[in-house]
Amino acid sequence: MKKQSFLLLITCVSALGGLLFGYDTGVINGAQFFLSKYFDLSAAMKGWVVGSALIGCFVGAIVAGKMSIVIGRKNSLIISAILFAVSALGSGLPSFLPESLSLLVAFRIIGGLGIGIASMNAPTYIAEIAPADKRGKLVTYYQLAIVIGFFVVFLATYFIGNNLSPEENIAVGWRRMFWSELIPSILFLTLLFFVPKSPRWLALKGRKEESLEVLTKIHGAENAVLESEEIQKSLAQESNKTTINYFSKAIFSIIVIGTILSVLQQFTGINAVLYYGADIFEKALGFGKDDVLKQQILLAFINLIFTFVAMYTVDKLGRKPLIYIGAIGMLVGFLLLGVSLQQQSLGLASLVGVLLFIASFSMSMGPVVWVLLSEMFPNKIRSVAMSVAVAAQWAANYFVSQSFPMVTDSQMNNSQPWNGSLPYFIFIIFILLIIFFTYKFIPETKGKSLEELENIWE
Repeated sequence: MKKQSFLLLITCVSALGGLLFGYDTGVINGAQFFLSKYFDLSAAMKGWVVGSALIGCFVGAIVAGKMSIVIGRKNSLIISAILFAVSALGSGLPSFLPESLSLLVAFRIIGGLGIGIASMNAPTYIAEIAPADKRGKLVTYYQLAIVIGFFVVFLATYFIGNNLSPEENIAVGWRRMFWSELIPSILFLTLLFFVPKSPRWLALKGRKEESLEVLTKIHGAENAVLESEEIQKSLAQESNKTTINYFSKAIFSIIVIGTILSVLQQFTGINAVLYYGADIFEKALGFGKDDVLKQQILLAFINLIFTFVAMYTVDKLGRKPLIYIGAIGMLVGFLLLGVSLQQQSLGLASLVGVLLFIASFSMSMGPVVWVLLSEMFPNKIRSVAMSVAVAAQWAANYFVSQSFPMVTDSQMNNSQPWNGSLPYFIFIIFILLIIFFTYKFIPETKGKSLEELENIWE
């Protein structure tokens, strides 16, 4: 029981990287309305301020692979925590800094770097410490932490903004929203010093005794010896190959499959809904701007609740069944929303469509993709392959986030027969592709050790 508690504790600490991921990407939703007025931003500049962090995410994910190999998963997470804290402090533009929009964007990019590094290293670290029969559930703690971060930040921005007048929000409210991220950032940084290094990274560096010691603390002496032997056997097989040829047919195929799966997570349209949820509610349901933060809380709450469904079913049902179930739910949800928009028959069906989509994503593509990415790559290439897949995900995130409002607005302005519904039908095509791709290329990984999974690919 003591070992299980220790495993759960270090999982929760590393998953805080996901909470800050959700918090940092969510805080801009509440703050941008007021800082846009403070800086008198045009629509284009508002999009740049909101989207700039994604550039940092992309770069952070790229450098995270090499960083993870050189200094390890734990130390990479420590660096990400520092970047989160610096971004939180600087984005609020304290009095000793000049009032500069460029400086604000620079701090948003710094926060993005932290997200990119954490989004690759946190699920990798959890997968490498978790026993095979619990790995799916424990890696979903990372996705749970992301949605908790979204939920908490929407509550924080709501209560900060609700207790200030409009003038006060424009002057100082948005600053306090950014500064609120300092609390989880400092907590994350402090707790990271109390978690062990990844046993697989230690073994990769030839530190076999340290690796065994960590495995013993987590899994007990008997299981630790067996797992250590599996790790050493895997590394010995890889060491027989003088260099890793990432463009060999086998390795390149695995990386491509993981990268496509990662990109398809974004092409479901999830961040179009999360980033522009208020606009969707306003246009599809006629909700007022005054309820913008309440609407975001509703989306975040549904996101949170159904992530728990994934946590308690991913190791029982398996990865692929959850994707199939979730894909069908997402498809039906967007059909309801898309048809009601196209027919201009707005109301309960539109609301049910949005909420069904969020619920279905939260129990499938949200957590399951992170589980699969963290466990599908062989030990020797895991850091680099994970880095490529996560960087591609952030690039896809940026593409969807930037193109969604442009596609929607162009339809509305030109009075086209789609009536703003076209993006949702495009997303439906990608959801159908997810079902086919999962069936054809993704193996079921439930209950298998990371080393056993290498044999599946071979």
